[in-house]
Amino acid sequence: MSDEPRATRVTALAKQVLEESGIWRNPYLLSLQDGSMSLESFRRSQEQFFFAVTFFPRPMAALVGRIPNPKLRLDILHNLVEEHGEFKIDQFHHTTFQRFLKSIGSEPEKMEAAALTPALRAFNSVLTCACVLDELEVGVACMGIIEYAFAGISAVIGKAVVQRNWVRQEDLVHYAMHAQIDERHAEEFFAVIEPSWDDPSRRYFIEQGLELGAYVFDRLYSDLNAIGHLPAIPPGGC
Repeated sequence: MSDEPRATRVTALAKQVLEESGIWRNPYLLSLQDGSMSLESFRRSQEQFFFAVTFFPRPMAALVGRIPNPKLRLDILHNLVEEHGEFKIDQFHHTTFQRFLKSIGSEPEKMEAAALTPALRAFNSVLTCACVLDELEVGVACMGIIEYAFAGISAVIGKAVVQRNWVRQEDLVHYAMHAQIDERHAEEFFAVIEPSWDDPSRRYFIEQGLELGAYVFDRLYSDLNAIGHLPAIPPGGC
């Protein structure tokens, strides 16, 4: 892929929307940075975040089939392949996050049977609806801004857990990778909808998708902050 920016207007708006959303001041990120979050709270919240990580490629796959331009479809398809470790099972993002969970003391082999909180089900359901049922621009913009935000969030989380000696730098595989690649992934999404920018009726849906993605991602981290302070949920329980 060329290093030349291909979605300058959508990307600029995404940056603005994220600033206005307040996501960088989310209590989850602030408590990680100021040292007030305990390792146990972090572990519990990340065990729930696993369900967002492993679900994320599914609405992305639904979007691929809705993109009419095959060239633009190819970029998102490659993004989807990267989510699946370039077809290497041990590099699936599902798998790299399980390794991260193990590094903070979780038992990832038990996660498949763990109960999903309503917050995570709500987040995953919003992405499904946006990508399957809503206007194409809404789904693409929503997924793109989440990727864009996750690059910065991954850098914050990675720095915090290493500084607090919870995770060794060499074990920071999942978050280190996303801090590096997710802005590129976001631009691949944004490039799909950049041509719609000049049509005011379609730009409205771009704006809606960006605002939706910023809102649900910020809300997810607020919910994760609360989840970290709840008692552990037993497998299959509520």
